[in-house]
Amino acid sequence: MVMPARVAAASLALLAWAALALQLWLSLRLAAGNGQGPLHGLVMFLGYFTVLTNLLVALVATRGARMADGGHDLAWRGCAITSILVVGLGYHLLLRHVWDPQGWQKIADIALHYAVPLAALLWWLGVPPRTHPAPAAPLRWLAWPVAYAVYALLRGPLVGSYPYYFIDVGTLGMPRVLAHLAGLLVVFVVAGYLVRLLALARLRTPAARHAP
Repeated sequence: MVMPARVAAASLALLAWAALALQLWLSLRLAAGNGQGPLHGLVMFLGYFTVLTNLLVALVATRGARMADGGHDLAWRGCAITSILVVGLGYHLLLRHVWDPQGWQKIADIALHYAVPLAALLWWLGVPPRTHPAPAAPLRWLAWPVAYAVYALLRGPLVGSYPYYFIDVGTLGMPRVLAHLAGLLVVFVVAGYLVRLLALARLRTPAARHAP
């Protein structure tokens, strides 16, 4: 009964790593097509919350796949699940109308923004944590988006661009950007508590209570 949990974690990890590899290849190819080197492509690739959160999911799921129990109570697991779900929701509501990807880029977009979030949610539901997430856990999970916000705001002036239009300080000004970030943190808190409730609901089911 242990293997399905490990298989679930491994499947999520493979999906996330494959999506990241495809997006990295596309970023490097775009940089080369614009006459820029691979370092530029890598810097652009690592600027996006989507990419970094998929990377977090890939690392956490890989760790889970290597554990005997499939990673039920992994540190950072709740944070990774919450963040990747916000990635999917945010893309669907705020960004999918901004551009129209084609070809391989469309496949990468679907994988990063829809397939990985859905697979991560299924992992959380199918392999729920054995211990109740603490009431303050969703607040601790804010560490990831807060760290990214600081990173993005510091990175922007250095590279001359911001990865998302709603945090473009040059266009919007710092007060509006900070207001947008505050609103997004509220979304993260709400999403975190919903993720916690899903875990608590699964823990109350007989199948979850008796899972190995």
